[in-house]
Amino acid sequence: MQRLITQTLLRRFLNKCPTHTDRLISLSARMAKSKFEYVRNFEIDDTCLRNCYIVVRLDGRNFHKFAEDHNFLKPNDDRALALMVRSATSVLEELEDINIAYGQSDEFSFVFKRSSTWFRRRASKLMTHVASQFSSSYVFYWGEFFSDQPLLHPPSFDGRVVLYPSNRNLRDYLSWRQADCHINNLYNTAFWALVQRGGCTTAQAEERLKGTVAADKNELLFSEFNINYNNEPSAYRKGTTLLWGRTDEASTKKIKPSNGDERQVLVTRSRRQVTTHHCDIIGDQFWDEHPDILEPDD
Repeated sequence: MQRLITQTLLRRFLNKCPTHTDRLISLSARMAKSKFEYVRNFEIDDTCLRNCYIVVRLDGRNFHKFAEDHNFLKPNDDRALALMVRSATSVLEELEDINIAYGQSDEFSFVFKRSSTWFRRRASKLMTHVASQFSSSYVFYWGEFFSDQPLLHPPSFDGRVVLYPSNRNLRDYLSWRQADCHINNLYNTAFWALVQRGGCTTAQAEERLKGTVAADKNELLFSEFNINYNNEPSAYRKGTTLLWGRTDEASTKKIKPSNGDERQVLVTRSRRQVTTHHCDIIGDQFWDEHPDILEPDD
């Protein structure tokens, strides 16, 4: 009985006595509450409104000069476009709450789910993470696409965050970006045909195209250079859409039944991965084929 009482008193004593770790935690807490902590009150609450799609759009800064310095081909450089896609893919792989991304030329838009809670929906966190991941990936993968062209100076991308409250708003935004891709690429295709094949100066090419509409540019390309714009690669005309998809991977696995010899069996696993598309995203067909991109409107 005396022994039991002694053990009980000892346990109570040990529970009341702080350990070395407890003292460190307590000291750390007191240190964190310094007189300078008031400066946190200057931070702005940039939490994105709930139930809205969060779109982070990146654009190349001074990219015309960057393209000239690194000898990008005109009007489209497959290496540069592929590098943009690879960099955007790394962003999706890092932030799986991005449902869809769309890019063209030197820009890419990343759409976060309505229900996303990444970084507590803080706009600055989302934008800076996307921009830094994209920019670092662009530099990291540069050599894979420009093996004969050293990187002379780092690229720069600026970003912005825009909220879209409805499915129609988001679809119209992506339609706007794809329409912009078509308008810009048609102009550039006609412009560089006049310069590279028509012997015009850049000023003369600009003057030829001033005031023209899409039909005029199509006619110019076909009649003067035998270029059917509709036959140009879809990646140029429609841009690039990145989605999450699944792929099946087959592998072999050794098994040893209790009543038989060891043998190998084929095992198939489904893996989530980013898929690339060069298709129309303005019409309904794309959205009908990928109903999981949009979340129901309340």
